Amino acid sequence: MKNKLFLIGMAGAILTTPTMSAMAKHHEDGGAESHQRDLKSVLADDRRAGDNARDKYRKPIETLKFFQIKPSQTVAEYGPGGGWYTRILLPYVSGSGKYVAINGDSSIIKFSTRAREARFKSWPERFPETASGWTGVDADKISAFESDELPDEMKGKIDRIVIFRSLHGLLNGNRADAELRSMREMLADDGMIGVVQHRAKADASYAMSNGTKGYLKQSSVVALFELNGFELVGSSEINANPKDTANYEGGVWTLPPILRKGDEDKAKYQAIGESDRMTLLFRKRA
Repeated sequence: MKNKLFLIGMAGAILTTPTMSAMAKHHEDGGAESHQRDLKSVLADDRRAGDNARDKYRKPIETLKFFQIKPSQTVAEYGPGGGWYTRILLPYVSGSGKYVAINGDSSIIKFSTRAREARFKSWPERFPETASGWTGVDADKISAFESDELPDEMKGKIDRIVIFRSLHGLLNGNRADAELRSMREMLADDGMIGVVQHRAKADASYAMSNGTKGYLKQSSVVALFELNGFELVGSSEINANPKDTANYEGGVWTLPPILRKGDEDKAKYQAIGESDRMTLLFRKRA
């Protein structure tokens, strides 16, 4: 009788327990949902109250998904600036992964004043506390280095590097090649660089596409990375904006959020929104 009841119980368990493949699919789907839900909670944090108006233009969830960024990775942000993406990336990866902030090599930058130079060179020491204030993440968990000063034990260990809207500055300062080669050394063998950059029209003149207006041709960016040891993995139109004519005398800063012309034609530029942007993913080439 006991054996009969045992067999009946086992049969019921078999009927009510999902197959292994179904369980795997549920786990995979749940993991994807959890991944997105965690990122959404980061975006909803009160500390981003001043940032979230830009979300509709910068599409951080879609962008970071395209860059294949996971919370367990070591992710380096090049040139964090005012911290718009830092306030997303840092809390997102600081639990099981690691966030690293990277600034340019000060030895190849020409500074207009000694004060500017001193401020730039003190950035690695100052940034962790600044970023901690932005996000609430303990400053001890935040690393910041100039690109030529990454510790040897971290070289070849970075999973992703992200560069948001700053390649034109590197080209204008004749620093793009040196910085990209430094970044290549930082990356793991399967590491990748994600780029979002203001995009010039494919047929734009040199004056409108050499970086001085903030815009670069997509073909030029791809060529630059290929020259420095990378190959294009993919491109996306996530951050495209067909309303952007990309031919403003005042450059990309004519558009939001800068609005260089102030109240002059302000409604017109607000209707356009932020710039048309390429979104590219590059792999370190052997």
